Amino acid sequence: MNTPSPLTIDFTSGAIAHRLRFGGGRGQALPRAVGMKGGKTPDVVDATAGLGRDAFLLASLGAQVTMIERSEQMHALLADALARAADSDVAGIVARMTLLHGDAKDLLPDLAPKVVLVDPMHPERNKSALVKKEMRLIRQIVGVDSDAPALMKVALGCARKRVVLKWPQKADLMEGLPKPSHQITGKSTRYDVFMVG
Repeated sequence: MNTPSPLTIDFTSGAIAHRLRFGGGRGQALPRAVGMKGGKTPDVVDATAGLGRDAFLLASLGAQVTMIERSEQMHALLADALARAADSDVAGIVARMTLLHGDAKDLLPDLAPKVVLVDPMHPERNKSALVKKEMRLIRQIVGVDSDAPALMKVALGCARKRVVLKWPQKADLMEGLPKPSHQITGKSTRYDVFMVG
């Protein structure tokens, strides 16, 4: 018997709606990291969709975003959230979001993406402060993403413009990768940007 997930995704209210109204548009770190400047709005593949918040933000700024999620449970939560949002005041935004189920390492080469966003599960924090309950629930569902370096290598091999790695601000560079072209840092997160092609 399937027990209902304690985790829900909602594109029409809560934190995501607040960010939509007050988030700062293209001046935010993520839009800058994917190359939204000078009137450019690149198509983006979010290789690790998770809660879909980054994809929603980019779609709200006009980008066509393809989300890839390999966890069956997370994929189902995203599909449900997209279906509910399709009949709401954010219908135009979610219409720019496409959801695929599968492993991004397998799907990316055929997509020939311009920009790839990778936001793997971040390493466990050493701090005593508990990670938000929502993130703990996601970690229970998706695990630790031990293959994140392999995913990054696939992304770097098939992206046509850039690959963006969302990573904890104070974490070391991901092992086995070239040095990023540049970084955009926020309060707790940074974006390692790799220009390719």
